[in-house]
Amino acid sequence: MQNKNRRINLSAYWKSILKSEHKKTEVQQEARRMKEENYEVVVFQGDPGTIDLTYEEIEAEWNKMLQSVPQIGKFRIIHQEKKRYTFEDYSSQIGNADAALGIWVHKGVINEKLFEAHPNLKYIATLGHGFEDFDVEMTRRRGVTITNTIYGDVTIAQYAMALLMNICHNVTVQSDYTKTGYWKEKETNPQASYNQLFVPQIELYQKTMGIIGLGAIGLWTARMAKGFGMKVIANSRHKKTGPQYDGIEQVSMEEIFERSDVISIHCPHTKETENLLNREAFAKMKDGVIIINTARGIIIDEEALLEALESRKVYMAGLDVVANEPPQYQIPLMQSPYTFITSHIAWQPKAARLRAVDLAVKNFRSYLEGMPTSVIN
Repeated sequence: MQNKNRRINLSAYWKSILKSEHKKTEVQQEARRMKEENYEVVVFQGDPGTIDLTYEEIEAEWNKMLQSVPQIGKFRIIHQEKKRYTFEDYSSQIGNADAALGIWVHKGVINEKLFEAHPNLKYIATLGHGFEDFDVEMTRRRGVTITNTIYGDVTIAQYAMALLMNICHNVTVQSDYTKTGYWKEKETNPQASYNQLFVPQIELYQKTMGIIGLGAIGLWTARMAKGFGMKVIANSRHKKTGPQYDGIEQVSMEEIFERSDVISIHCPHTKETENLLNREAFAKMKDGVIIINTARGIIIDEEALLEALESRKVYMAGLDVVANEPPQYQIPLMQSPYTFITSHIAWQPKAARLRAVDLAVKNFRSYLEGMPTSVIN
């Protein structure tokens, strides 16, 4: 009986190996085909949304990078005037393109209908780190490769730390107090008043940073936290190995909740992570924990967060994302004195935006050479 089970297990093992090798061969064959043909590429590019980068500058970067790939015979850059394109918006512009860069990856767009309408389409790139749920098996079955663009790992980690620094020191409040001269006008002892502290100051040294999602952004956040002398623990879908993870204790999600003084979220939105920080999770956390989120708003149950803030279970939350964007200004979370909320801008420095273009084209070139990188399916 044991030998029979062993034969079955070995059979399943070799089937999985052959399936993996078959998939790899398909990708390499598709890449060879692309090298031999004039490849048509369509790029969807929205307005930069920043004060220091114009659409013309980013379009020029696309032109420069795409022209550097000899296999591309034709490319079109679509000025995406709406913030979010629908399935119909994308489908009406793809045409006979073999590759589409700049598509927002989620099941409303990445579906059978898209590939039935555009049978040439074999490569899709989102221009961001994040993506939503989509039918991975279907895309593999159709021989489509989908990649993300890891361009903002350092800058988003830096922004997460900026939110944390603002909570720890609230420099703006102290600066406004000093510059207005309020301390001089209201006190008989200016020196004593000048040194007055209006908000508590928090020292991070020896506190524990819990990181949810130890991808590129999470890893950089860990490095920065360690620079402040913090202990770093992390949880990820798969255990990370390699010297870059030295000094990061990889633990269960339960331990993240129970041990962290600061929790910083850097995981994608999936079925498993939706409302991951809920009432049960907050109940397990230390009193006075700080929450930072630069990933996806829907990872946090916002009603539960508000309750935890009002009870002071959570000291403060620094959020660059909320569940519904743009949010209603009147929602309680926006009105809470215990939140800092910004408008999903952690990824927007000029250097990072231009790097996104460069990396998206480099990823595509790697695919053409049969060695795709940053594959998410």
